[in-house]
Amino acid sequence: MRRAGRAYAGGMTSPDASSPLSPPDGWRTFLWLWGSQALSVIGSAVAGFAFNIYLTQTRFPLAEQKPQLAAALSLTALAWALTATLLAPLAGVWTDRHDRRRIMLACDASGVALTLGTLLLVGSAATPLWALVALTALMGAVSTFHGSAFDASYTSLVPRERLPRANGMMQTVWSLAGLVGPAAAALLIGVPALLRQSGTGPAWLSGLRDGVPFAYAVDAVTFLVAVLILSRLKVPSPVRREGAARGSLLADMRFGWVFIGQRRPLLALLLTFAAANLCTSNLGVLEPLIAKFGLQGDWATRGGTLQGTLATLAIVQSVGGVLGGVLISTWGGLKRQRVLGVLVPMIVSGLAFAAFGAAGTVLGAAAALLVMGLTFPAMNAHSQSIWQSQVPPELQGRVFSVRRLIAQFTSPASSALAGILAARYAPGAVAVAAGLTLAAVAALQLLNPALRRVEDPALSAHAPTGAD
Repeated sequence: MRRAGRAYAGGMTSPDASSPLSPPDGWRTFLWLWGSQALSVIGSAVAGFAFNIYLTQTRFPLAEQKPQLAAALSLTALAWALTATLLAPLAGVWTDRHDRRRIMLACDASGVALTLGTLLLVGSAATPLWALVALTALMGAVSTFHGSAFDASYTSLVPRERLPRANGMMQTVWSLAGLVGPAAAALLIGVPALLRQSGTGPAWLSGLRDGVPFAYAVDAVTFLVAVLILSRLKVPSPVRREGAARGSLLADMRFGWVFIGQRRPLLALLLTFAAANLCTSNLGVLEPLIAKFGLQGDWATRGGTLQGTLATLAIVQSVGGVLGGVLISTWGGLKRQRVLGVLVPMIVSGLAFAAFGAAGTVLGAAAALLVMGLTFPAMNAHSQSIWQSQVPPELQGRVFSVRRLIAQFTSPASSALAGILAARYAPGAVAVAAGLTLAAVAALQLLNPALRRVEDPALSAHAPTGAD
């Protein structure tokens, strides 16, 4: 969720494409910002995994509670996705109108408060589900404002030639969080039980039902560390062109739609990601259900647990993500035809998702998720590099927010549909159908001539710079 500056709807002078906008110490500042956000992302991964354990083992532990569990997983995922998606245009305008560093500071500080609120809720046995859904929705709103400010700050800090590497580093962080988060969360969750078995430790600690609140405490601390580090950083902002007037809020929100609508290749790329999100944004809903109902025979005969199985799957997928992120960070990605760096990994990812749904063993499911993890950094880093090279820095807040909305508007539907289908059919079969659909869509897009022109320099030429 972690993701600085001020820009205005009236438009700014665009930097010369041959000279980077970033200041001499911009890369060092980016490294500090990246490091602080990396820590915060890992903290949120710890809390996120603990939340899944809370729902699957504490809140709805019985097999006959499968419909309720599917509904809870779907509703919380839907609450996050809806707020994050619907608020994206407003977040982009806000990013271009206000200091991006202050936006990130406010969002990280809000993250501290919301995480502590969730800590109190999961520690209570009588917490209503609607309260968890509401807090998740608020966190989604915070996430989209933070993400908009962070994404629009890259080109103010990083030299143009280092953008693919910076994007790869950020993709590595998301994967690393998935690697460290489940392991740390599993350890924290088991602390009270270990203390009860050993008969040691203070009574209030060993008397806890589980250590899920500890995971949220860790997340709150990482948010706070991000605030402290960011408060000491200076992030430059695109400069408003002298005499330029600020347009209305609605005109600014419309601007991103106009910019993208006039560029069919960029729109085709976005719609491809919309299809991908429709097929795979349900992983957070399907993975716990597949582990609990599809793989139970395998891990139960081996003496395993649901908690251990979920941790294994999440860690293995993240290992693939880390490996893919390190590869793209050191390699730098494709220099030409970067769209191939999006579509080919997307095809592989779809096939791997189908294999995950069809797997009958934990080992087979883990191998499929490993492949999925490998594809994500290349796919996202190449896409991000395309957009950063095609959109002037001072317009990125507005344009990127609409980009996020178009690409992710299918995510809420994906979560809701997965919850409905998985409650009635085998969750693995739902994953197989979704994965094969994604592979087919991406393969067809290889034949789309408009999409193959997505890096045409003419797309970024004559870019509109003001609101109408």
